[in-house]
Amino acid sequence: MTRWSAERLVFAVAAGALVLAVLVPFGALFVGLGADLVGDHVTELALLESTRPWRLFAITFVRAACVAACALAIGVPFGVLVARSDAPGRRVAFALHGLPGFLPPYLLALGWFHLFGRTGLFGSEWTASLLFGEFGAVAVLTLALAPLATALTALGAWGMDASLEEAARVTASPKRVLARTVLPAAAPGIAVAAVLIFALAFAEVGVPMLLRVDAYPAAVLARLGGIDFAPSEALVLALPLGLVALVLLALERRLVASRDYAVLGLRGAARAPLPLDGWRVPAAVACALAAVLAVAPLLALGIVAARGGGLTSVPQWIGGSFGVSLLTATGGATVIVLLGVPLAHALIRGRPGARLTDGLAILAFVTPAAVLGVGLIQTWNRPSTAWLYGSLAIVVLGFVARYAAVGLRASASVLAQSSPRLEESAAVLGAGYLRRLLSLLVPLHARGLLGAWLLTFIFCLRDLESAILTYPAGGAPLTVRIFTLEANGPEPIVAALACVQVGLVAAVLVALALLARPGASR
Repeated sequence: MTRWSAERLVFAVAAGALVLAVLVPFGALFVGLGADLVGDHVTELALLESTRPWRLFAITFVRAACVAACALAIGVPFGVLVARSDAPGRRVAFALHGLPGFLPPYLLALGWFHLFGRTGLFGSEWTASLLFGEFGAVAVLTLALAPLATALTALGAWGMDASLEEAARVTASPKRVLARTVLPAAAPGIAVAAVLIFALAFAEVGVPMLLRVDAYPAAVLARLGGIDFAPSEALVLALPLGLVALVLLALERRLVASRDYAVLGLRGAARAPLPLDGWRVPAAVACALAAVLAVAPLLALGIVAARGGGLTSVPQWIGGSFGVSLLTATGGATVIVLLGVPLAHALIRGRPGARLTDGLAILAFVTPAAVLGVGLIQTWNRPSTAWLYGSLAIVVLGFVARYAAVGLRASASVLAQSSPRLEESAAVLGAGYLRRLLSLLVPLHARGLLGAWLLTFIFCLRDLESAILTYPAGGAPLTVRIFTLEANGPEPIVAALACVQVGLVAAVLVALALLARPGASR
């Protein structure tokens, strides 16, 4: 086997597995739709001819757009402050501010309910009316997703060419350097953040359902369970969501077409911060406010859990959901990174078909989970595949389909930090593709690839929308267990289970932060 054919074979296997996880469920949607068109399903197809679904679609679209705009308004300036300023307390504030971005947003909504609900710690009729409505939904989702804008802005600012900033600092004030040099350098990351935040806000079902506002994806979810079970209607209603995903994919392709993955290496982390002078006090206040808004709902959950004895009752109520969460998230992250390493290598080296595979992964990530869930049900809910659909493997498969883009992009940013000449030198000495990949690149970037695994693990751990549609009987992850108990379970118990979820995610984030330290062992 030649070196080139070995690379092609490995790429084909990894890409084929991704196609099986993503494209087959999407194909099942179109097959099911075709069956409806030729069958006796006129009533279901007529759903899209009425104004009610489109009105709900417009409400959800506008809400997601407002969340994206507000999250950028918070995250962009804070990301610049964190990355390039000397604002006091910025690193601690960034760590606290970032935690909600890795939690299921409905947990934050639950925390704000315990603060400002009618019976909350600071609640009243007026605060409850604000929380349970469009204002509350936008506010909660904004605070949950703004860390994405902050992180991507900070990465763009950290990764900019140091010589550009140094040249600007010679003649311009720090404020002007931030506005005219640092911010434009972070613009591609900001644009990608806008797309991702919109996609996540549009797909969210937990927060709207908890705060009693209508959401289009929730209408699809309602037709896949409960008394409104109507899978044919869910299939029809999923079509507009698929169109939104295609538009978001086109935007993402345009925004990252010319980006070099190597800029995500934190090249600017060692540079001297820009002095804010008279703006240090307002910047410190902004950092403190960001930290308080992140911690407040989590503290409320802890107080409710401790007051009602929920923490001591966790073992009786958590069941097997904790183990299921760890098992499925571990399985999903492992499969994603195993597939992501060869796919990421092909992507950064410009191999044929690599961008198409990357686009497929991004399409699955920006597609609302309700669409992907309908496709998975259409594909695997049949007698011949009951062994897969009736086990936790279906949850892992859903994670692989939805979060492959996270592992692929993270692995690409890691592998891009090394020069191609390392591989070229190894090839000259006779090392084949597999030997270069497994004996050179993977050991060289082991710490970064472990970070990519942890990041993917967190995304699988925080998932609600994918798992709630496909989990087997007795196999609910912790996020689903909390969500299903929220309606009728004791408040202290639900809050205590939420604290377990927060603690688990926080522990993984600490491990990720330790890996990212400049002085950590390589």
